[in-house]
Amino acid sequence: MFHIALFEPQVPPNTGNIIRLVANNGCCLHLIEPMAFDLEEKNLRRAGLDYHDLAKVFKYPNYMEFVTAMQDRRILACTTKGGQPYDKINYRPGDVLLFGSETSGLASEILHGIDADQHIRIPMMPNNRSLNLSNAAAIISYEAWRQQGFYGGQ
Repeated sequence: MFHIALFEPQVPPNTGNIIRLVANNGCCLHLIEPMAFDLEEKNLRRAGLDYHDLAKVFKYPNYMEFVTAMQDRRILACTTKGGQPYDKINYRPGDVLLFGSETSGLASEILHGIDADQHIRIPMMPNNRSLNLSNAAAIISYEAWRQQGFYGGQ
């Protein structure tokens, strides 16, 4: 129903946790290279437990290949620089939740290519940098799914 995309992920356990997340919430996971690890990394597999076979995971060699594959979908940039709180947007089935890398977030050229009204953020206490990537993906993806009445879940 929804798509979670990770732009140049750096921390294997975060991606493993998100694999477990998408196996449980029905999202598809899209990994945009370069990544700082390979999908067989022990820490990634440990964090994802035995959910790898239950998750839909796609990999792209670069951002342009990813955008081409997502051409008919709305891409929402999930960023600490977002102007709109994540719970104030009306999510639509097929939306893409795009997250940047743990170390540098989304590149400015990517943010400039996405309409500013599609930059969303999770409110946090002042002076804090960001939440853990897998936690942020869980918060936003579950809000999107909640708005669809948890369609397909039990």
